[in-house]
Amino acid sequence: MVSREGFLATVRQAAQQGRSYRVHLRPVPDEIGYLGAEGDLCERFAAEVNAVGGEAFVVADLETAGRQLHSLLAEAGAQSAVCWKHEVLDRLGLAELLAAPGVARWDYDALAGLPAEQRLQRLLACEVGITSCDWAIAETGTLVMCSRPGQERLASLIAPMHIAIVERQQIVPDLIDVIRMLGADKLPSNVTLITGPSKTGDIELQLTTGVHGPGKWRVIVVNER
Repeated sequence: MVSREGFLATVRQAAQQGRSYRVHLRPVPDEIGYLGAEGDLCERFAAEVNAVGGEAFVVADLETAGRQLHSLLAEAGAQSAVCWKHEVLDRLGLAELLAAPGVARWDYDALAGLPAEQRLQRLLACEVGITSCDWAIAETGTLVMCSRPGQERLASLIAPMHIAIVERQQIVPDLIDVIRMLGADKLPSNVTLITGPSKTGDIELQLTTGVHGPGKWRVIVVNER
């Protein structure tokens, strides 16, 4: 059993180590405004996704995105997937793409008719969750997802691998743009910002991935104008 003094000593040591990770800010001249992401938003978004522990794949069109999705399904050994209902996924032809390798598709309509216990069993058995997003933030590599029927937050949380398909027109430079588009008068009941795979850190600064959600985060970026 750890004594009180020993526990406090550990806390002090961890706090001291944590100080080395502090951000040191420099004063910003008054004439400089907020810039956000610059350059090609697809390339910047993909670079940020990779930087935060995800893996981004920039593809030329939806047909190539479908082939990349098949590759990720094989990587996950997927036999079933919990999926959003979304226009991007419809254009991708998700139903047909999953049917080809025999991956069972569980979306809002398929799950709604099941008893609660059976619905939970189906969800827990899924190896991947497949979504799109409302917006993607280039500056931070973040997915912005508004929960609604057919686009539940659970699809991005419950499976070991989360795969998101994002089109160029969904990418915005920074969070300020998202706040402007959401509008205070039409906020959904839940807005989730996803930046990287699930992570948690303990008092000893040991970072662990995949404890409270997907350990693998893959984003297919369709760079088609």
